[in-house]
Amino acid sequence: MELEAGFSAVEGGFDLHFAGRLVLRHQPDAPVLDSASGNPTVIMRRGNFKIDDAPEGQITPLDCAVEDGSVTLSHDGTPAARLQLSDNRLTVTLLTPGHDRIRLRWHGEPGEVVWGGGEQMSYLALSGRSFPMWTSEPGVGRDKSTELTRKMDLDGMAGGDYYHTNYPQPTVLTSRWLALHLDAACYSVIDCTDPAHHAFEVWSSTASFELYAADGPLDLVGQLSARFGRQPPLPDWAIGGAIVGLKDGTRSFERLEGFIKAGTAVSGLWCEDWAGIRETSFGRRLFWDWRRDNQRYADLPQRIAALQARGIRFLAYANPYLCNDGILYEEALEGGHFCLKPDSDEVYLVDFGEFDCGVLDFTRPETRNWFAEKVLGREMLDIGIAGWMADFGEYLPTDVRLADGSDPMEAHNRWPVLWAEVNAQAVASRGKTGDAVFFMRAGFSGVQGHCPLLWAGDQSVDFTRHDGIGTVITAALSAGLVGNAYSHSDCGGYTSILGNVRTVELMERWCELSAFAPVMRSHEGNRPDDNLQYDSTPELLACFARWSRVHAHLAPYVRHLCDEAVELGLPAQRPLFLHYADDASLYAVQDQYLYGADLVVAPVIEDGARERQVILPGAGEWVHAFTGETFAAGTHMVAAPIGCPPVFYSAESSYAELFRGLRRL
Repeated sequence: MELEAGFSAVEGGFDLHFAGRLVLRHQPDAPVLDSASGNPTVIMRRGNFKIDDAPEGQITPLDCAVEDGSVTLSHDGTPAARLQLSDNRLTVTLLTPGHDRIRLRWHGEPGEVVWGGGEQMSYLALSGRSFPMWTSEPGVGRDKSTELTRKMDLDGMAGGDYYHTNYPQPTVLTSRWLALHLDAACYSVIDCTDPAHHAFEVWSSTASFELYAADGPLDLVGQLSARFGRQPPLPDWAIGGAIVGLKDGTRSFERLEGFIKAGTAVSGLWCEDWAGIRETSFGRRLFWDWRRDNQRYADLPQRIAALQARGIRFLAYANPYLCNDGILYEEALEGGHFCLKPDSDEVYLVDFGEFDCGVLDFTRPETRNWFAEKVLGREMLDIGIAGWMADFGEYLPTDVRLADGSDPMEAHNRWPVLWAEVNAQAVASRGKTGDAVFFMRAGFSGVQGHCPLLWAGDQSVDFTRHDGIGTVITAALSAGLVGNAYSHSDCGGYTSILGNVRTVELMERWCELSAFAPVMRSHEGNRPDDNLQYDSTPELLACFARWSRVHAHLAPYVRHLCDEAVELGLPAQRPLFLHYADDASLYAVQDQYLYGADLVVAPVIEDGARERQVILPGAGEWVHAFTGETFAAGTHMVAAPIGCPPVFYSAESSYAELFRGLRRL
C-alpha cells in the first residue's frame, strides 16, 4: 500500500491522513480536541477503584494554523495545543498553563467497527461504549442489573461493570484496518459512543499516539505483536496435557494419582497453596509469604523431582505483595523494598481482605533483583518448580511514595508490566525461558514482551453474561488482537460467593471449552469445600480425563499455532473476522472462535442449552470433529449435547487426519 500521510489545510480546518486514510478532521462544527484542568478523586478498596473527575476551565480551540508536519490550535487568539506528526507518531501537547486533560477525536467512517482495549471480558467490539484504561479487579457479577453485582457493590465496591478489567491497553483496531496506540500509562478512556469518531481522553498535558495500517487484519495484528513483543513458544509439556489444580497440601499428590488412574493426560500439578493457607470470609486464601510451607508440603523438592521423572511438572503461585505477619516481610523491610506512605517512611499497607500486605516497590532495581533471585529463583525455580500463577499487579494505590519519585497515578498501570519483567528476569536467570511458564491476569501495554501466557482471571462459577464461562472467550479474542498469543482460563471457574456454587453442567461445559485452548488447567476455586471438584464423582473425573486427552491429542496442531505466533504474531484463538475480513457480519461475533485457521470452536455457554447456532465462515466445507458430519459454510443450528460440543475442522486442512482422530477419544 502506498503511504500518504500528513496534515492538509481545508476550508475552516484541517485533515490528517495516514496510509491514505483520513484519521483526523477538524471543523468548526466538529472540533478535534478539548482540553481542561483535571480535579480527580480516586478511591480504592481491595483493588476496586472508583475514579471521578471534575475538570475545570474546559476549552475547545477552533482556530488552526497548519505548518509542515504540525498544526497549532488556538482559543481566543491564544495557542492552546500543538499536534505534530513524525513518521507514524502523532504527539499532542497542550499549551494552556495548568491544563492536563486531553480529549482527541479520531475520525470514524459510517459503520466502522472498533476492537481492542486490552483484555475485555464483556464486549469484543467496542463500538457504542466507553472503556476506561485502568488495571483493577474486574468485579464480581459485572452487571449492574443483577442482585449479585448489587450486593458486591455494597461490599467494597466489588461488583464491577462491563469495562472493568485486569488488563486494559489503550490500543484500538478498526475495520478500516487502522490501529491507534496511546503510548502512555496514565489514566485514559477509549470512548466509542459516537459513531462519528473514536475519542481518547488522556489525563496528561501531552499524549503520543502511534498509528499503524495494513491491507487486512492479519498483518495489522502482526504489526502490533511485533511492536509490543512476542512470547516464546509454549513448551511441549504445557500443551501436552492438563495441569491439575489442587490445593490440599500433601494430599494433592494422592488425589493426582486418582486423576492419572482415570486416564487423565497430566502435564502438571498446580498447588497454589505451596506457601500455606489463610481462611477468610471470602474463602480459602493463600498465606502471602512466598516460601514453601514445610508442614503443608513436607519434602516438596523430592516430591517435585519424583513427578518430573514421570514427565509431570509442578507449578506454584506468587504475587508482588508480602503479608505483614510473614517472615519475608521482615527481610523486605530491612532491604527497603516496600512502597512507603506519602508523608513518612512507614510501609504503605494495603488491605487485601482481612490481612494487610506491603507492596514491593518495583521502581527500585534492587527490589526487582531481590524478588527475582530470592523468591522466584531460590524458593521456587531452584527446587524444581516449573511454572506459577503470577497473580495480581492491579493494586498499586495512587497515594504511595515510590523510590523513583514517579507519580503513582501513572505508575499504577505500569505495575503489571514491571511485575511481568521481574518474573521473566527470574526465569531467564536460570536459563528457563521457553521452558518454565508463569501466567498472569494483570497487564498493560508491553506486558506481551515478558509474560508468556495469560489467564482470564476470576470468573464466577456460572453461565452469567458478564462474569461467567463465556467471558473467557471474549478475553482471549480481545487480548489476542493486541499481541497476546496464548490465553486460558480456570477450568471450572473461580469465584463462588453468596451461595453461587458450581453445577455438574458448568464443570462439564468448561472442560469442553478448556480443551480447545493452548493450556488446560483446572482450579478448585475460592471455596473448594463448598463446590464440586473434578474428582468429586467418577463421572466428573471421567469427563475431565476425556477432555484432557482431547487437549493432548491436539498438541501437534498447537505446536503449529505456536510457530505461527512466533513468526507472524497471530494468536492461537482468533475472532472469525481475522481470516474472513470481507464479511462484516462477523465483526462482533464473540461467542465462538477460530482455533488457528483450521478449527471453528463454538462452546456451549448457556445453562441448559443442548443446541446452539454456529457460524461456519468462508466458502468451503467444515466437518464436525465429533460426529463426522459435513456442513457447508453458513449459519447452522447444531445439536450440542453434553460431551459433543460444536467443533468443526476445515475439510481442506492439512491437519484433517489429526482432527479425525478426535472421534476416537
